Amino acid sequence: MNGAQVFETIVFVPKWAASPPETLGLLADKNGVSLKTFWIAFHSLHEVAFMLAIAFCWQLDFVRNWLLVLFAVHFAVRVWTIVYFAPNIMAFERIATAEGADARSELGRRAAHWQTLNYVRVAIFIAVSIALVPLCIEVLRLR
Repeated sequence: MNGAQVFETIVFVPKWAASPPETLGLLADKNGVSLKTFWIAFHSLHEVAFMLAIAFCWQLDFVRNWLLVLFAVHFAVRVWTIVYFAPNIMAFERIATAEGADARSELGRRAAHWQTLNYVRVAIFIAVSIALVPLCIEVLRLR
């Protein structure tokens, strides 16, 4: 999932955010790249796997506590995604399919702001994933 986020952040987001409204066509379902299904599926699998990890590690106090902290951070960023990122990307998609979309400077500002905050969001997701590594090592030591 981190690989897909990094790829999207480095390759895809700069393309559609480059000069809206023209570049927003990349987000349109009919002739662009709709990533909704991909992200819904992968985030759902990730959340289930995270909750299973918590359940399976419940007896391991140190691991459980850190998993709960990391899940709380992950959950907060997911809420941020649902409240800010998803509605804005859907608005950009609607603009892409609308006739005569204008207000170029406002769209450019909004796209740039979305892109900047996305860097923060992806960095947090990656930090959570990196923080899971020592917990995995700790569980593997229990063998």
